[in-house]
Amino acid sequence: MESQIILKVENLSVKFEEEQVLDNISFSVKKGDIFAVVGPNGAGKTTLFRALFNFIPYKGKIEWQEGIKKSYVPQRLTIDFYFPISVLEFLTLKLKKEDREAIFEVLKNVGFSGDEHHLEKHLLDKKLGSLSGGEFQKILIAFALLDKPDVLLFDEPTSGVDIGSEKTIYHTLADLRKKTGLTVIFISHDIQMVYQYVDSVLCLNKEAVCLGGPSQALSAEILEKLYGKEAGVFAHEHRKF
Repeated sequence: MESQIILKVENLSVKFEEEQVLDNISFSVKKGDIFAVVGPNGAGKTTLFRALFNFIPYKGKIEWQEGIKKSYVPQRLTIDFYFPISVLEFLTLKLKKEDREAIFEVLKNVGFSGDEHHLEKHLLDKKLGSLSGGEFQKILIAFALLDKPDVLLFDEPTSGVDIGSEKTIYHTLADLRKKTGLTVIFISHDIQMVYQYVDSVLCLNKEAVCLGGPSQALSAEILEKLYGKEAGVFAHEHRKF
């Protein structure tokens, strides 16, 4: 595999009983890129992620660069928000021992500002259930970063997040790439944010509808194929997003 290619997928197919969920998918991801997977519900996006982690059987080839460490942020995390766990206690679950220095580092990397005393008082002591949707997503990213991954895979970064926080989450991912060289692969329905923030995009509907830069892959014609005529009209009218 070429040194700048961190992931190479060739002729990937997944079948559940008689249903073809993914059909002959091929793509590659460069080190340090932000790569998006878009497509309608039922297109096989989450199945693709499960295959990338070898959680399900598949046909074809998935080749990660040797020694790459991956971390995954799910679309939904099953947490009882009435359970009295603090942000600090949650983040410490990832560590063998409480390491405040590592925790403060990842919190600042995902955009939480203030000195350690401020973060301790106004964030770490808060209960998970009291966080806003945007704050919670950033804590999930921080949790994943405690593994010191080379690649972060994220299923719907702005799921459950208010509109005002959506751009902040995408900006956080882009800033992480800039600061650390992190490769980011994510699933999204937010075409406008994908257009603004990604290097490459895979348009998926069980098979690869298009692959390339956002200006190419998110054309009105492609979006109409993926989502129907209304999406194509929207793309045409908002060509510059």
